Amino acid sequence: MDSANRLRAAAADVAGLRALTEHPARRAELRAWQAARLERTHADLLASPRYRAATRFFLDELYGSKDFSQRDAELARVIPALVKFLPNSALVAIADAVELDALSERLDLSMVRALQADAQLGDCPIDAPAYARAYRIAGSAPDRQRQIELVEHVGHTLDGLVRHPMIGALLRTMARPAHLAGLGAMQDFLSAGFAVFREMRGAEAFLQILVERETQLMRRLYAGEPEPFTTPL
Repeated sequence: MDSANRLRAAAADVAGLRALTEHPARRAELRAWQAARLERTHADLLASPRYRAATRFFLDELYGSKDFSQRDAELARVIPALVKFLPNSALVAIADAVELDALSERLDLSMVRALQADAQLGDCPIDAPAYARAYRIAGSAPDRQRQIELVEHVGHTLDGLVRHPMIGALLRTMARPAHLAGLGAMQDFLSAGFAVFREMRGAEAFLQILVERETQLMRRLYAGEPEPFTTPL
């Protein structure tokens, strides 16, 4: 599937998932817990002068609890304009990000349903043991692996964009017209990603650390290790 069709499919998918209204308070609690966990897991990257901005971008824009409803609303009406005006490499980054968003929504919903259906977890606040149990009950190991792969792919795509100086000039030129046309969230996402990856000056080591940690943690959770989050990664 080409980038434009992937983007259309992912946009429709995420809009449908966001329209579901099951257990909104529990979903918000889960996202907040996951965001805090990510900050703990990658605290050293957040403290690194070289990797701080890129880590913040990943946690906020790709892997965290940010509200993407504005981006969803834009996508519903501006995909033809994106396809017309953006280079394919930028479309790939957006398609990956929206597919990741849809997948994360689906996984979060599966975990919330597992939390609510399990007699041991239904009325309990989310903590590490409750999260690990719901994670295993929800299953979806291939989707968890795909989630990590999409994070890595977005990173490599953005790292590739910074090697083309014309992309930076294009994003700067597009900034005001994009906001006036209702493309502000898409423009901000690409511009922020371009800026942090250019500042990092090579993303390979950063992406390797991120992917290896999240993969190891996923395997620990599925293996039922008693302390998956506190044992050093």
